[in-house]
Amino acid sequence: LFLLLLQLCAPRASPQPHRCPAICICTSDLLSCSRQMLQRVPKALPPTTTTLDLSHNALTQLQDRWLAALPHLEALHISHNYIQDLSPRAFHNASFLRHLDMSSNHLHAVERHYFEALVSLEELLLYNNHIKRVDDNAFAKLSGLRKVYLSWNNLTTFPFHAVQGLGIYNLRTLDLSSNRLSSIPVEVLEALPENIGNGLYLHNNPIRCSCPLYLMLQHWKERGFSSVKDFFEEHTCKVSDNVPRSLIKFLVHSHTFENCSASTEDAHLSHLEVMVGQPILLTCNTSLPHTATTYMWITPDHEPIKHPGNSNGSLEVYRNGSLRIATAKPWLSGVYVGLAMNSPYNFSRMCEFNVTVLYPKPAGETFSTGLTTLLGCIVSLVLVIIYLYLTPCRCLGCCKKPAPLSPPQECSAQSSILSTTPPATEGPNRKASANKHVVFLEPIRETRNGKIRLALAEDFPDPKHPKVLQLKSDSESISSVFSDTPIVS
Repeated sequence: LFLLLLQLCAPRASPQPHRCPAICICTSDLLSCSRQMLQRVPKALPPTTTTLDLSHNALTQLQDRWLAALPHLEALHISHNYIQDLSPRAFHNASFLRHLDMSSNHLHAVERHYFEALVSLEELLLYNNHIKRVDDNAFAKLSGLRKVYLSWNNLTTFPFHAVQGLGIYNLRTLDLSSNRLSSIPVEVLEALPENIGNGLYLHNNPIRCSCPLYLMLQHWKERGFSSVKDFFEEHTCKVSDNVPRSLIKFLVHSHTFENCSASTEDAHLSHLEVMVGQPILLTCNTSLPHTATTYMWITPDHEPIKHPGNSNGSLEVYRNGSLRIATAKPWLSGVYVGLAMNSPYNFSRMCEFNVTVLYPKPAGETFSTGLTTLLGCIVSLVLVIIYLYLTPCRCLGCCKKPAPLSPPQECSAQSSILSTTPPATEGPNRKASANKHVVFLEPIRETRNGKIRLALAEDFPDPKHPKVLQLKSDSESISSVFSDTPIVS
C-alpha cells in the first residue's frame, strides 16, 4: 500500500521527444539527410519536420506508409537516388505534401497508384528518369496540381486528353521537352485552356512536321506564350521518319511553312560518297510539273534551302529541283532531304541523300606502315651481311689473316702494302721506323704489262738486311709498287 501511494504521488516523467538522427542535420522544421549514401530511410524522424531532404543517396525503394510519422510534411526531396518503382501505399499518410521531387531516379513509368494519395500535391518533379509511359489516370485525383516536369525522359506518347480536366483547375506548367514524342494531337491541344498552352513545353522532340502543328505554335508565339517564346529556336519537326536527323527548325524558318501542309509520303534514302574538293549534284526523279512546283532542300544543319541557294553560294538549288554543292567539305556531310512544294498548301518528300565526304588516300600508298618497316629491316640486314662476308678480294688466300710468327707469303705483298697497320710483332730480322709505315718483302718478280718489276732495298738503316725495303712515305710506297718503271737504288 505504501509503494502504491508512492507511485501515485510521484511526478510523471514527460515523454522524451524524438531525437534527430546522428547522420542528419535538423533545425526547427527542416530535416536534411542528403549525401549520406543511405540505403534505407532512418526510422526515428522528428514529427515537427515540414521539409525532408533525402537527395543524393542510394535509396532503391520506399516502404508503405513510411511518412506516417511526419504529419506536417509539406516538401519531400528524393532526387538522385535509384528508385525504380513505388509500392501502392508508399505515399499514404502524406495528405499535406505539396512539393515532391523525384527527379534523377530510375522510374520507368508513372502508374495510377503512384501519387493518387497526394491530394494536396502542387509540384511534381520527375525529369531525368527513364519514363516511357504515363498512365491515363496518373494525375486524375490531383486537382491541386500546378506544375509537372517530365522532361528528359523516353516518352513517345502522352495522354493529353487526361490533362483537360486538370486545366480547368490549377495546372500552369507541363514540361514534356527533350523526349521522343513523334506525334501530338493538335486538335486536343488547341482545345486546352490558355493557361496550359502558356506552360506546355514541347521543344526538342522529333515531332512529325505538319501544317496544323506549325500553325498552332505560330499562334502561341503571336499570343506571347512562354513555352514558344522562351525556346523559339529549339522547336524542331522531323521531315522523315526513316532518318532521325532530318529535323528542321520550322519556327526559325517560318517563311518556308507559311503556305504548306505535310504529306505522309515516304522517300528512299540513298548513300553517296565523294572526295574532298569535288562538286556534288543531288537530283530527285519527279514527275511534278516544274512550273507549278517549288523545290526546297533541308540540310544536315536543319536549314531549308530554296532557289537560288544559300547566301554564301556553297549550295545552289536549280529550278528543276536539283541541289549542287560547289565544293565538298567534311562539315557538309549528312542527310539532305529534297521537298517538292505544290500550291496551295501541301508539300511532298521527293528523295533523301546521305552524303559522306572523304579524304583521299596519299598517292603510292600500297603498303601499310608495319609492312614497310619490316621490309626495310630485312633489306638493311642483307646489306650488312654482304658488307661483312662478301667483300671483293683479288686473292682469296691473301684475305685470310696469317697466323702469328709465320713467314710472309708471296701473295701477301700487295695486301701488306695497302694496309696502314704495322705488323703486330717484330722478329729479330725486322725493324720499324718511328714515323714511317714499313713493309717487309722478299724479292718479287712480277710480270705486269709485259715488263718485269724489281723491288730493291733503299735507305736501309741496317746494311745486314739487304732484303728489307723501307718506304719514305705512304704515297711514295704505293706509287712505287703500282708503277711500271722499276725502282733502282
